[in-house]
Amino acid sequence: AFFATKLEHESKHCNSKGFQRQGSSCFDRVYTANQNCGHAYPTFLAVLWCAGLLCSQAPAAFAGLMYLFVRQKYFVGYLGERTQSTPGYLFGKRIILFLFLMSVAGILNYYLIFFFGSDFEIHIKTITSAISPLLLIP
Repeated sequence: AFFATKLEHESKHCNSKGFQRQGSSCFDRVYTANQNCGHAYPTFLAVLWCAGLLCSQAPAAFAGLMYLFVRQKYFVGYLGERTQSTPGYLFGKRIILFLFLMSVAGILNYYLIFFFGSDFEIHIKTITSAISPLLLIP
């Protein structure tokens, strides 16, 4: 909602009709940042749900909240200069990678249970709970 509100405000500020890309460079930055966030959202939702369902809910929820904060930082950084958005982008990639690895660990644990009868769920939850605070390190 914040991104859409900023886009609408810049659209009205630039006196353009609707959401057309012709306008000021500020409108172009807001529009591009909004599109980038919108395109990254389905990937985020997929890995968040998989990590939460297949591995551990608490670290996945923590990483999800961190990702939303990081996308906000990316968006606001994109409004300034494009180099200001780089830390938010890189931080977001690291969180997506963490969620993806959690999903892979959950899938591997499922197949280990199915084929070999070995359950490593407690170990995986302990590791992910221990690693998730490391996401706060810039």
